[in-house]
Amino acid sequence: MATSAQSETATRAGAGELVKGLGLLDATTIVMGSMIGSGIFIVAAEIGREVGSPGLMLLTWVLSGLMTVIAAVTYGELAAMMPHAGGQYVYLRESLSPLFGFLYGWTMFLVIQTGTIAAVAVAFGKFLGVFFPWISAQNLLLDLGTVTVPLWGQTVRLGISSQQFVALTSLMTLAVVNIFGLRTGAWLQNIFTTMKVAALAAVIAVGGWWSLAHPAPASGAGFWGGANWSLATFVMISAALVGPLFSSDAWNNVTFTGAEVVNPKRNLPLALFTGTAVVSTLYFLTNCVYLRILPFAGSAAGAGPLERGITHAAEDRVATAAMQVVFGSAGSALMAAAIVISTFGCNNGLTLAGARVYYAMAKDRLFFPSVAKVSPKYHTPAVSLMVQGIWASLLTLSGTYNQLLNYVIFSVLLFYILTIVGLFRLRRTRPEWPRPYRAWGYPVLPAIYVAIAVFVEVALLTEQMTRGQSLAGLGIVIVGVPVYYFWRPRGASPVARS
Repeated sequence: MATSAQSETATRAGAGELVKGLGLLDATTIVMGSMIGSGIFIVAAEIGREVGSPGLMLLTWVLSGLMTVIAAVTYGELAAMMPHAGGQYVYLRESLSPLFGFLYGWTMFLVIQTGTIAAVAVAFGKFLGVFFPWISAQNLLLDLGTVTVPLWGQTVRLGISSQQFVALTSLMTLAVVNIFGLRTGAWLQNIFTTMKVAALAAVIAVGGWWSLAHPAPASGAGFWGGANWSLATFVMISAALVGPLFSSDAWNNVTFTGAEVVNPKRNLPLALFTGTAVVSTLYFLTNCVYLRILPFAGSAAGAGPLERGITHAAEDRVATAAMQVVFGSAGSALMAAAIVISTFGCNNGLTLAGARVYYAMAKDRLFFPSVAKVSPKYHTPAVSLMVQGIWASLLTLSGTYNQLLNYVIFSVLLFYILTIVGLFRLRRTRPEWPRPYRAWGYPVLPAIYVAIAVFVEVALLTEQMTRGQSLAGLGIVIVGVPVYYFWRPRGASPVARS
């Protein structure tokens, strides 16, 4: 609920200005709600196939959790120093240069944020189809044939399926809802995040209850699967981190709303740490539950979830398979409901936060000027919300967003590295700037994050299964360089710190 202080702030704000309407609870639910989507329910299967043992699978979640929390507490210093709309875009702009800020915003708009919104919307439609069979990718409402896209080499079907229609409806609904006031979007986020956390907690509780009466499934070659801990093993683990890191991504979205957070010098760092620590813990415990209910290895030809195991769960839906073992056929419906709730809530957080980045870019004259407009009645970046929704809709209809999502994890990690490097630079070049919160463990923890992340990036570029996607993600970033020099105001000097 909005506090009286928040209401007073909103009242004093003039027309065309963002208002401070997000408290600590709101900021924390944005962190948690943006992180929890559909990944935690499905990526364990792919991770298991890549690493080949239960121990290494859990290790990927431990490493990704540590990386996420370290990055979050490091970002806390930047967030408290610069609580402005745009968050990470502003940090890169001020610590490195406007070019790096633009490249981040460019990639965010092109694929990272909007592509994620599109994919999550389709996942929402897919699992809603469990309850309403009319909603299906095969049920074409409009069919205009197929065309091959030269850039991606993919055949795209032109038309709209009922699943895409539901996806489009959901993401545009959220875009419109978030126009009608910051508190409206925050209220929706609080409700759905609470439901998502409750769903994960229920899965963990079920696993604990199940373990009391059932022996642990056999793990095949053993807990560690004979890992020799060579360089090749660490490269394999690093490449397998794509799944956990993608499932944990978007925790930084709360920084985009910095200008709208009450007492940001305290609430932003606290929300970043609390949200990432809680979700990372839930993710680890959820994967322990998967291993407690299902065999690790199985056969793709298996008849049921116990025969297929984690590595060959039907359509990689590990959570569904686990709940089917416990509750029978009702387990599939339970997990479908949980994922519908999770994806809808995730997209609300992504929609609310992402629009603030393009708004900040437009204020710097690095995006369409109209995107900088704020609704005088609702104090929200209405144009930015609609532009984001329209581009996400086009990605949903294009049919190529799945490939785009696979490409972006390299560039996402690259910008995390650059932002933390920027913190080191600001400590040296701007020691006089007020720092109401200082990053825990500086400089050791941020340096550890950068070292691990760089190793992961190198692994992604060297591993055959991820090399092409990583190079494509890097290419999307590089293309933004000439775009920046074309777009920036002629004769403009670097943007001053606001």
